[in-house]
Amino acid sequence: MDMMAMASGILAMQAGNMQTQVATAIMKSNMDADKSAVQTLLGAAQQNIASLANVGAGIGGNVNITA
Repeated sequence: MDMMAMASGILAMQAGNMQTQVATAIMKSNMDADKSAVQTLLGAAQQNIASLANVGAGIGGNVNITA
């Protein structure tokens, strides 16, 4: 194998490694954003449940709008 082919191969491997690192960082960022969104939604759901704890029967249920 000549010197130019070896140098080209090394540069290609380094570029591939950089792409892998960038992809990993992007995936981690996306997972963190998804985790934050889920925690926000779960927190909102728990607040809704807590706010309906002291109301009378039938309040906060489904509304029939077929009439």
